[in-house]
Amino acid sequence: MKISGTFGLLATTCMAAVLLISTTTAQSDRPVQASPRLLSEAGLPAIDRGVRDFDPPRPPRGARTARAAGGAAAAPFLRGSIIVKFRPGTTATAQRAMLARVNGTLTPSLSNAAFDIVAIDPASDPEAVASRMAAQPDVEYAQARYRVYPSFVPNDPLYARQWNFPALDMERAWDINPGATPSIIVAVLDSGVAYRSATMSYFAEPIDFGFEFFPALGQVTIPFAAAPDLGGADRFVAPRDFIWDTTMPLDLDGHGTHVTGTVGQLTNNGVGVAGMAFNVRIMPVKVIDGLWDFVFGSPFEATDDVIARGVRYAVDNGARVLNMSIGRNGSPAPVVRDAVSYAVSKGAVVVLAGGNEFEERNPVGRFVEFAPAIDGAISVGATGRRGTRAFYSSTGPYIELVAPGGDQRADGTTGGILQQTYDLDLTETYFDGPARYRAPRFDSFAYDYFQGSSMAVPHVAGFAAMLMQQGITDPAAIEAIMKRFATDLGPTGRDDAYGYGLINPRAALRGLGLVR
Repeated sequence: MKISGTFGLLATTCMAAVLLISTTTAQSDRPVQASPRLLSEAGLPAIDRGVRDFDPPRPPRGARTARAAGGAAAAPFLRGSIIVKFRPGTTATAQRAMLARVNGTLTPSLSNAAFDIVAIDPASDPEAVASRMAAQPDVEYAQARYRVYPSFVPNDPLYARQWNFPALDMERAWDINPGATPSIIVAVLDSGVAYRSATMSYFAEPIDFGFEFFPALGQVTIPFAAAPDLGGADRFVAPRDFIWDTTMPLDLDGHGTHVTGTVGQLTNNGVGVAGMAFNVRIMPVKVIDGLWDFVFGSPFEATDDVIARGVRYAVDNGARVLNMSIGRNGSPAPVVRDAVSYAVSKGAVVVLAGGNEFEERNPVGRFVEFAPAIDGAISVGATGRRGTRAFYSSTGPYIELVAPGGDQRADGTTGGILQQTYDLDLTETYFDGPARYRAPRFDSFAYDYFQGSSMAVPHVAGFAAMLMQQGITDPAAIEAIMKRFATDLGPTGRDDAYGYGLINPRAALRGLGLVR
């Protein structure tokens, strides 16, 4: 497979998780391999490689795999198909007539989709075709299939390195609400989660980065293990993988596992680090693909339609909070907005990453621009250890709240957010060059510092779960409480850098009359 760009670009962007997506109904130009085989339900015990506090600071995770796989000039959307939602009551005859005007055809229906995928001429401009479809009277919206990009004192021995929780006064907040309850399910829509052991067989194609060629690895056997500090199998609910179209959302990247730790890492268990709402149950929903998903030929990539299906699946299967440490720029995303509105209407809080592109001309974040118009959908920017906006954190009228996301430019490696994830030395083997390129392993873990609005989002998702445990079930009310008790930062009142301010869980819980 040909990957444009340079290996230098890969090395500088590969620390930021991203979403790529193509489907079996309208594929991109990469080969799609046969489904991976589950060789064994079991694997070797997980390996703990300790804390990685001497690693160099990493760029914010967010634009990694897509840039690496597609290069800086890669099209931001898939060609050969668009997303269309017809108005209720539109007849099949009327649909065919409208599709004929753009030489389009409906593809087979997808699960958890309130829209259709329409195949079009691969040589045509998807934006132009979508615009023509959207102008027709019986079409609610039409858009290109944009790629999406992956935000009490516990006795955990590494808690002292987690500056982010004291910054939120979480110790006194946990005195009031000790980590929510298992009755609340938080869905993590991301690259998957290291939630189980397995031994898998994949076929790895060669990779051409433009100036450096990585040979095919062929058929490889890959070990997976559950992250030791996330809890047992009974903690995970209704797992679903929309990248491989399975019920086994294995994380082939590490971003989703890190994010999940901040939401609900086991806490006060004398092991590792702490999490915000450490008693909730987790629903792993894989909607983001990493570079290894790409190399192994996953049938789907992370496009808007995949994200929308994941949102609907999570809510329809009992999730009360949705953590979406993902996003993209480009044109608007009506299909995602529609899904988020649906989630909120069903009683779920949706928390979205504000973006990491402030120094890249600060483009509009298309997954968060609509958040202020949907009470119960919350867009989140990032702060560093010093309580100021992180250098990368996007700004705009859609930023509603901020939370710790880390700023390693200001504070070095340990200025990031510490959580357990994979040992990246054993997963990101493409950094070693073709001579040392080898298959990854996903059974070895380390405590690593990441930065990005992706890391800020799970603080807010965990906070939402804590408020739900207090009986606040209306998503709009949860958002209103967060804003009312936020600590104002920057200019007085709401502003584009900090929104209404830094979340303040203890003040909110006290404000509900739970004084301690």
